[in-house]
Amino acid sequence: MELLQDAEFWVGIAFVLFLGILVWLKVPKLVAAALDARAEQIRAELAEAERLRKEAENLLASIRARREAAEAQAAELLASAEVEARQLEADAHARLEEQIRRRGEIAQAKIAQAEAQAAAEVKAAAAELAIEAAAAILAARAAALTSDPLVDQAMGDLSAKLQ
Repeated sequence: MELLQDAEFWVGIAFVLFLGILVWLKVPKLVAAALDARAEQIRAELAEAERLRKEAENLLASIRARREAAEAQAAELLASAEVEARQLEADAHARLEEQIRRRGEIAQAKIAQAEAQAAAEVKAAAAELAIEAAAAILAARAAALTSDPLVDQAMGDLSAKLQ
């Protein structure tokens, strides 16, 4: 009977009764069901996380492929631009050389024209001097002689023909 007065005994009895009430109310099944539901939720979240990880990896691979394609395209564009720049430089150089050649030809033509014009002017000046000298000589001779209209006409014709 001493056992009935012991506090630990009553605590043990209360604990057994508490466990019995929990079992009678089916609390362990409820806890197990809650734990199972939580485990299922965690499994679903893990599956979703795995799916998202795979999707992210696929997206990353796609982005890397697009980046590599863009880099390749940029390299092609750069190479094409370099080739085009070299071609434009060569064309500009050829046009410049052609323009220099044409201007040289034009200058040569102008020089030749100026030389021809100078030669013609010298010839004209020499012819005029010859006409003036001939006129002076003929005038001196004619002064001694009487004036002849045929000689005057011939001198006028000669002057016109020498110009």
